Amino acid sequence: MQYMSKVYIILLNYNGWKDTLECLESILKNDYTNYQIIVVDNNSLDNSMNYIINWAKGSEDVIYSDDSELKYLTQPLSKKPLKYILYANNEIQLCKIKEREENLDNPIIFIQSDENAGFAAGNNIGIKYALEKNDFEYIWLLNNDTVMLNNSLSSLVMFARANNLGLTGSKLINYYEPSVVQAYGGHINKFFGTSTHILKEEDITSKLDYIVGASFLIDKSVINKIGLLPEDYFLFYEETDYCFKTRNAGFKIDVDVNSIIYHKEGISTGSKTPSKMMDLLQIRNRIKFHKKYLGGGMGLFFSLGLVLFNRLKRLQFDRAFAILKYIITIPLL
Repeated sequence: MQYMSKVYIILLNYNGWKDTLECLESILKNDYTNYQIIVVDNNSLDNSMNYIINWAKGSEDVIYSDDSELKYLTQPLSKKPLKYILYANNEIQLCKIKEREENLDNPIIFIQSDENAGFAAGNNIGIKYALEKNDFEYIWLLNNDTVMLNNSLSSLVMFARANNLGLTGSKLINYYEPSVVQAYGGHINKFFGTSTHILKEEDITSKLDYIVGASFLIDKSVINKIGLLPEDYFLFYEETDYCFKTRNAGFKIDVDVNSIIYHKEGISTGSKTPSKMMDLLQIRNRIKFHKKYLGGGMGLFFSLGLVLFNRLKRLQFDRAFAILKYIITIPLL
């Protein structure tokens, strides 16, 4: 690559410092040199930022999963200490950034948020920092529960540039079963509003509706035109909304199958089995998204009926009641 556009790599941490450290180590081994890391802690309850800072200082090691087959992607571990700066989320103004970073070259940026306002809001804190610096061409939102191959970012950027893409995703592989594909992006059923992962490479062209948020490369021109990630979802459907908004603004989206990311799916939300709260949040956001982009109507009504039937079939009466109570308070048509 003759010219390397600067990329800000944003990791959002919430009670997941162990995964974040492993992800950071894999990033530091990548072959794309013009990047800067931003770690935003979304007001974790487990003292995450202290552990992450101690890692940068050299006093905290990566703790691997017992069943990990991917330790080779992060070893040997990077030399410490590493240069870093810690900001509060209310300190992201250019004047303060210049003052703090005047004598440091490309430090890792740690930002401690004072609230957890959701996935989009947390990532937007990092994006706002990058916009203040205004020295980049791409933002890469990378889940903290991932590890990357050393060429994943360089491939992603080259693919995005070669195809003039607004948003670009990676091939996601199951971290715990490295032979299993998690997703080549996702597809939305336009009638029901349900989302499914694309599992076959040959289906990308015909089915791709959204980039999965675990690896989400954004061209700066997209941010300049449509703004930041939508913060009214809190969790689930925000990247889908952003993809639809991006396409509606005239940009293209695609997936680079040569950019490989290994993802511990379910870790970033706290569980592979959705809680009652997560279940309700998914329903709420499906309704919000469907009404915004697909018009609401009978398809949405029938899909929610199927959800209720499935919860009753599983004897999850409390979930069914909570969903029904929410549905009857809002118009679907």
